[in-house]
Amino acid sequence: MANDDSATSADSRTAIGEALYGLVTLAVKNGPREISLTAASTLATLDRTGARRLTDLAVIEGVTQPSMSVLVTGLEAAGLAERRPDPADKRVVLVGLTPAGVEYIHARRRAGAATFADLIDKLPEDQAAALVAAVPAMNRLRELDNDRRAAAAGFNSTLRTSPQGQAR
Repeated sequence: MANDDSATSADSRTAIGEALYGLVTLAVKNGPREISLTAASTLATLDRTGARRLTDLAVIEGVTQPSMSVLVTGLEAAGLAERRPDPADKRVVLVGLTPAGVEYIHARRRAGAATFADLIDKLPEDQAAALVAAVPAMNRLRELDNDRRAAAAGFNSTLRTSPQGQAR
């Protein structure tokens, strides 16, 4: 019987994973197309973690350093990011968001959230309530991913999250 419970648990986790992946795909397909997904991910990382070295960004985003340099140059040209000296070590250059970059990534999140909110409004009340109950678990999944990405990049501290539990 324990094997059946274990199989059922694995099946449930797989079903949840497939449902979440489908929602991610929906979000990507319906998202704005002004910048690449890697550029948007980089902006989100900078919003969540603060200014970073180019090498750190490349590791976090899973691209080469030359590719990240080209991407950051494009984000600078668009006015969304800037290179600036590290206050702790003037020899080091950090990449950070500009106010326009902060507004862009927050507007992108609001638009994505609104898309899902419109769909949630179409659900029966019990299904919408189930999603509300799942919000803490979904936020925890995001935190676990932040921890995983920080560990993979060799950071000693956890990537920051906002007080609401949302990754910044």
